[in-house]
Amino acid sequence: MAEIEHVPGKELSGKAMRRVVMGSFAGALMEWYDFFIFGTAAGLVFAPLFFPDRDPFIGLIAAFATFGVGFLSRPLGGIVFGHFGDKVGRKITLIWTLAIVGSSTFLIGFIPTYQDIGIWAPIILMVLRLVQGFGLGGEYGGAALMTIESAPEAKRGFLGSLPQTAASVGIMLATGVFALCNHFLTQEEFLAWGWRIPFWLSAIMLIVGMFIRLHTEETLDFKKQKTAVSQEQSAPPLFELFRKHPRNILLALGARLAESVSSNIINAFGIVYISSQLALSRDIPLNGMLIASAIGIVCCPLIGWISDRVGQRKMYLFGAGFCILFAFPFFLLLDTKSTLIIWCCMILGYNLGPTMMFAVQPTLFTRMFGTRVRYTGLSFAYQFSAILGGLSPLIASSLLALGGGKPWYVALFLFVISILSFICVWLIEPHSDNKNGANNI
Repeated sequence: MAEIEHVPGKELSGKAMRRVVMGSFAGALMEWYDFFIFGTAAGLVFAPLFFPDRDPFIGLIAAFATFGVGFLSRPLGGIVFGHFGDKVGRKITLIWTLAIVGSSTFLIGFIPTYQDIGIWAPIILMVLRLVQGFGLGGEYGGAALMTIESAPEAKRGFLGSLPQTAASVGIMLATGVFALCNHFLTQEEFLAWGWRIPFWLSAIMLIVGMFIRLHTEETLDFKKQKTAVSQEQSAPPLFELFRKHPRNILLALGARLAESVSSNIINAFGIVYISSQLALSRDIPLNGMLIASAIGIVCCPLIGWISDRVGQRKMYLFGAGFCILFAFPFFLLLDTKSTLIIWCCMILGYNLGPTMMFAVQPTLFTRMFGTRVRYTGLSFAYQFSAILGGLSPLIASSLLALGGGKPWYVALFLFVISILSFICVWLIEPHSDNKNGANNI
């Protein structure tokens, strides 16, 4: 049976739409806050606390390996929760993902260190990271669809970008909390207990997010699709996805790589490179990302608004193209060791690169899949490509060591990945069930 297209005129009220956006934003905020505090902690404190080694490179690589291992469970979470999101509903699935992510993140703040319990410390850290990754695997696709599937067609780029601003808010909160702890606590206090504060604070967002999501309606597109096929037996969404959308799922996987890799290299690896390799104060990259993410809060919806007029694909191509051109200059500018230049570098790199792509990504990807497999399609493309993104700090650290402390292998890695994504985005076309959005893609 054909998919049901979005029907203009049958739209949510302004109040209901705001509630939907808030629900999507709350969950996405928790996702990105948890994501960035783990990445920041992996770069700053996990190596000495959980992987003590006389060689700092080995300890750093081990810490980033723990950061990356969470991405290995995300595809499984994307498949599992994508299945239930397409079969049962977006809302109930997102309640479960939020509970799993929030609980595991909160518990990380209570893990004893290697000095206290030995090898069990990194093992527990890795297990909780895997659980966190499993929950995060189902969060992105559903959070994006909650807003986009209930939004008017002409405003899906803008409204779809609003929950995406949670990434910038998440970075700002994560780096802000770490910056405050780093500023007001001594090095000994920070390593002893200060690093745990950002993880404990996730409990507040979990409570607020659960309250908002419990009072959010199911999406319009899903309600229409369930009404049309309520009595119809259909194949599992994952099987249907690969049978009906094989080309688009591969293109979405490739398109996503530049955004994921560039974001992790600029943020997680960039902070470590500046503070460790360049031997500068941690405050410099932390404050740089704080400013960059604050600007991103404004840039993200602006990019979404523009995309409703020029198309999501053009904006995505701009972001991928910028990453191609900026891969080598990014490290050249960091190597100046000038605080102002480093800040400008992080601001430009973050907002014209990954943010440019991330703002329009869910709306662009939504147009590539039919409603019945959309949750699975978005989750699969996002989470499987996220494996390489999550491993990027580990890969970059290894390439840095291979290059004798010089970043040019890292820059080449970003350059090649960005070219691949640019080609994939160029080849994207809307699915036949989304022809009413074809002019905007």
